Amino acid sequence: MPSISSYFLKKGIKAGAKKLKLEEKEVGESRQVIDSFARKFSKLPKDCKVERIEIEGIYAEWISNNQTSEGKVILYLHGGGYLYCSADTHRTLAARIMIDSGVKVLLPEYRLAPEHPFPAAIEDTLTVYRWLLKQGYNSSNIIFAGDSAGGGLSLAATHVLRDQYDPLPAALVCLSPWVDLTSSGKSYKENSEKDPYLRSDLVRKTAQQYAGGESLDNHLISPVFADLSGFPPMFIQTGSIEILLSDAQMLADKARQTGVKVHFKVWKGMWHVWQISAGLPEANKAVKEIGHFVKKTFSVSR
Repeated sequence: MPSISSYFLKKGIKAGAKKLKLEEKEVGESRQVIDSFARKFSKLPKDCKVERIEIEGIYAEWISNNQTSEGKVILYLHGGGYLYCSADTHRTLAARIMIDSGVKVLLPEYRLAPEHPFPAAIEDTLTVYRWLLKQGYNSSNIIFAGDSAGGGLSLAATHVLRDQYDPLPAALVCLSPWVDLTSSGKSYKENSEKDPYLRSDLVRKTAQQYAGGESLDNHLISPVFADLSGFPPMFIQTGSIEILLSDAQMLADKARQTGVKVHFKVWKGMWHVWQISAGLPEANKAVKEIGHFVKKTFSVSR
C-alpha cells in the first residue's frame, strides 16, 4: 500500500505542476524556473562533498563522502526530457544514491535540446565515459544510471559502445526510463489522468524537440526498439501510475528476450521518478534498493 505521505505529496505535485504552467513558457524560462526551485528546496545530505570539474568542455560534479569506495563510480545521467534539468535538480538524488551504495557519483550536464538535439546528449555521455577510462577506471567498475531521459540515454550510449566494440559498463540502473519516444505504450492513455508529473501531449512534443527531425523510432532515440544483445545487467524501477510504465515494461521484456539479466520492479501507486522526493518513504526504500544493487554488482562490503 502506498504511504499516506505519498497520497498528499502526489496531490501537491499535481497542483504545483498546474500552477507553474511550464507548457506556456519558453524552454529557457522553464529551465530557470525548474533549476531555481531545485536550488531553493533541495538539501544535500550531511557530510556530502561536491567537487566541480570540467571534462572536455562539459560541466560535471563529483559527489562523494569520506566512505565511498576508491576506483568505482556511478555515471549518473539526469532526466528532464533531454530539454530540462541540471546538476542543481539532481544533485541531491545522486548524493542519496552515493550514500546508500557507498560509491561516488559523477554527475555531468550534457547538452540539451532543442539547441542541441539528438545525438548531442549521447556524444557528451560517451565523452565523459571515455574520460573516466582515461583516468584509469576500469569499465567493470563503472555503472551507468539515470532517470527518465537519463535512463534512455544510458541505454543509447551503451548501444553505441557495444557496436563500436568498446568496453561496456558493469550495469545499467534505469529509474522510470523514457525509452519509447513514439509513445506507443498503453500506459500513455491508461495513466494519463493518474500521473501527477507528466502529460502525454507534452511528452510527445518534447520527443519531437529532442529528435530534431530524426524518426522517433530510431533505436538510439527510442532504445526499446534496439537490439539489446550483449548488454550488461539492468536494474529498472517504475511507478504503476506513470505514463511511462509501458516504456519500462517493454524494456524489461525486450532485454530478457535477448538474454540480458534484468531486475525489474513496479512500485504500486508511484509516479514518474518518485525516487527524487527525499523524505518520502517509498523514495527512500527505492534508493536503498538501488544501493543494494550497486553494492552487489561491485561487491562493495559497506
